[in-house]
Amino acid sequence: MNRIQKVKNVSDYCHYVGAVVHHPLICVINFAEVSPIRHSLNNYSIYGIFFHDEADIDLEYGRGIYDYKKGTVICVAPGQIGGKKDNGEWVNLTGWALLFHPDLLQGTPLEKSISDYSFFDYRVNEALHMTEEEHMVLVSLMQQIQAEIERKHDSLQNAILVNYIELVLNFCRRFYNRQFLTRKLGNTDILIKFDSLLRDYFEQNRQASLGLPSVQYCADKLCMSPNYFGDLIKKTTGDTAGNYIRRHVIQRAKNALAAGTGIAQVAYGLGFEYSQHFSKMFKKETGITPSAYCKNLQKRE
Repeated sequence: MNRIQKVKNVSDYCHYVGAVVHHPLICVINFAEVSPIRHSLNNYSIYGIFFHDEADIDLEYGRGIYDYKKGTVICVAPGQIGGKKDNGEWVNLTGWALLFHPDLLQGTPLEKSISDYSFFDYRVNEALHMTEEEHMVLVSLMQQIQAEIERKHDSLQNAILVNYIELVLNFCRRFYNRQFLTRKLGNTDILIKFDSLLRDYFEQNRQASLGLPSVQYCADKLCMSPNYFGDLIKKTTGDTAGNYIRRHVIQRAKNALAAGTGIAQVAYGLGFEYSQHFSKMFKKETGITPSAYCKNLQKRE
């Protein structure tokens, strides 16, 4: 079957896998308790965090196929599609899923800040790979959330559940930070490719038709999502990808100005539509205007 299953609320997914619904807006699924289950390709209207203890599954996720191994965390957000097409196969899984509806967050600080958890928009090849210790932390949190959901509802329960969700998200962020650090050598390789990409961009005169290079353009060329690319550059350099690009542009501008090229010509040559936009960026990055920079160069001669 090639049908995409619409998961509009947590009960849709619970009913599909045979899990009991204890709360209309949030559920924790222990796959060991509901297996075997059939695969499903899902269009989510809810948030989901999935990880399996033992799994070797080719999942469709975002724009690619992912070989889902033990210790891998996959996060989905409303509007995303993930899972595997139902081929009639029943599979035994162990692991956990935390699913929650956006309505649970209404009126809470997390409603506004959840967009800051950029890993919801990472591509499939950017999934989190947990250590054994990290895996144990998430399992413990799943068990605590499950216990809270199964308690009799009271006026504080939803607030407590939202706090648990935020705790899970912050641990995922911490684990991603660890992953960025442990892959530092690979990140250095990405920086080299980033620099090379920016050089090629101007040497091939792409700015004439595309304007200044953007984070989106660079991320696409390096086969990354903009969020993951931005987070990787920030963890590796301590600065944003956008600032990294601007510094490259300004250095090119300095080189051209030092060679005697006029300010307007430099601006248009770098892809600025208006020379005043170039002057504004130059002053913001260097603290002086392009004309003042040129005068300083002349004084040194």
